[in-house]
Amino acid sequence: MKHTLLSICLLIFTSLTAFSQTGKVYDNLTVSSKILNSERKFSIYLPPDYETSERSYPVLYLLHGAGDDHTGWVQFGEVLHIADKAIKEGKATPMIIIMPDADTGRRGYFNTIDGNWKYEDFFFEELVPYVEKTYRIKGTKRFRAVAGLSMGGGGTFMYALHHPEMFSSACPLSAYVGPLTLDDMKTRFERTGEKYKESEMQAYFDQHNAVSLVNSLDAEKVKSVRWFIDCGDDDFLYEGNSLIHIAMRKKEIPHEFRIRDGGHTWTYWRDSLPVVLGFVSDAFHQY
Repeated sequence: MKHTLLSICLLIFTSLTAFSQTGKVYDNLTVSSKILNSERKFSIYLPPDYETSERSYPVLYLLHGAGDDHTGWVQFGEVLHIADKAIKEGKATPMIIIMPDADTGRRGYFNTIDGNWKYEDFFFEELVPYVEKTYRIKGTKRFRAVAGLSMGGGGTFMYALHHPEMFSSACPLSAYVGPLTLDDMKTRFERTGEKYKESEMQAYFDQHNAVSLVNSLDAEKVKSVRWFIDCGDDDFLYEGNSLIHIAMRKKEIPHEFRIRDGGHTWTYWRDSLPVVLGFVSDAFHQY
C-alpha cells in the first residue's frame, strides 16, 4: 500500500513539474488605441515560471510578416514550443514575447506618408506602455529587444534605428528594408494611385529606407543596439539585406550577418527563432 501511495505521489509530482515547465500563449488579447481609433489585437508568450514567480522579465517584441497577423508566430512560427525548449535547455533566459497585429486596418508597422495611419506612434506611445504596465516586464533598454520577419524585419530595422535608445538588441530576419531607391518608392505610389510632392517622398524615403538611415544616422547611436541580421541565400530580399551589411561594415557598426541555406519560408524562420532568443538573451544577461 505504501509503495502504491508513493508511486501515485511521484506520478502527481512528475506531472505537476512537467506542467510547470510549460509556458503559455494568449493569442486574442486587445489594447484600445486612440491613435488608430480601434481595438488592436496582440498575442503574448509568458515563460514557464511566470505564474509561480513574482519577478519581472525582459521582453522581446516579435513582429510578423505581410499576410500574417499577431497569430503568425504562434501558429506557423511555433513560438510556444521553440521558446519553451530554448529556456529549458538554458539557451535563452525566461522572457515575455509580445506579438502585435499590423495587418488590420492598413498593413504595415509605419506611419503612412499622408499621416492618416500612425502605427509606429501607436506602437511606442500606446502598445509598449500598456503591455509593460500590465505584465511584469522590465521596461528599460537593456531588457527590451525587437525582432521580426520580412515586413516585420523592416519594422525591426525602423523601430531600432528610429529609437535606438529603446532596444538592446534587434534581429531582422529576411527583412524588407524598404524601397531601395526613390524611383522604386515612386513606382509603388503610382500603383496605389497615391500622389505626393517630390519633397514629401524624399523625406519619407530617407526615414523609411534602412540603408539610408544607417548611412545618415550617428554611428554611435546605431552601435548602441546589438544587431543580428539573417537572410536565406535563396530569399528574394537578398539585395536589401546585403546592402545593409555593406553599409554597416563601412561605418564600422558591429553586427552579426548570417546567410543560410533557404528561402522566404517559415521553415527558415523557425530555425532562426532559437538563435534570436539566444542572441537577445546575451544582452539581457549583460554579456
